[in-house]
Amino acid sequence: MSTDAPLRIAHDPEAFEAFYRAHVEAVQRFVARRVADPYLAADLTADVFLAAIDAAGGYRAARGTPEAWLFGVARNVVAAEHRRAARERRANARVEGRRLLGDDDVERMQQRIDAAAQARELFAAVAQLPERERAVLELVALDELAVTEAAAVLGLRPVTARVRLHRARSALRRQVFDDASPAISPAPEAS
Repeated sequence: MSTDAPLRIAHDPEAFEAFYRAHVEAVQRFVARRVADPYLAADLTADVFLAAIDAAGGYRAARGTPEAWLFGVARNVVAAEHRRAARERRANARVEGRRLLGDDDVERMQQRIDAAAQARELFAAVAQLPERERAVLELVALDELAVTEAAAVLGLRPVTARVRLHRARSALRRQVFDDASPAISPAPEAS
């Protein structure tokens, strides 16, 4: 193999193949001495040759043999992997050190998500109610006014407000709970 082979591997596929065949076992041994995982060693060996293609223009025969130059490339690739793995370990340690949610917290969060899904469904059903019925329902259920107070706010007679509230609740039960669920119980009506 000629001493200018590294210069040609970037643009000559045949030169790269010959260079690869001549040096792959040496690079594999180099990497295997520094990495315990065989899959990572295989990946890094491939990365060394990819990096060699990128660095081929910087090769200078006066500085050493092609194999020595390639070991320098391999050393940089392996060192970069060790730095990346160390950053990942530090990041994982920071996350592990901050366990934000315990098992009970996860269960409570799931309950909240489920409850929010039901609430979203309920709000969508409320939005479909006629304005007259929705207004009474919102004043009683959300603003916690008594039916007579809601009637006064809307300028209605209390009996009219009660009828509209009853219609709104019935419609919601049909839309959201199919008349089978006791999940929405009527709020106590104050006179």
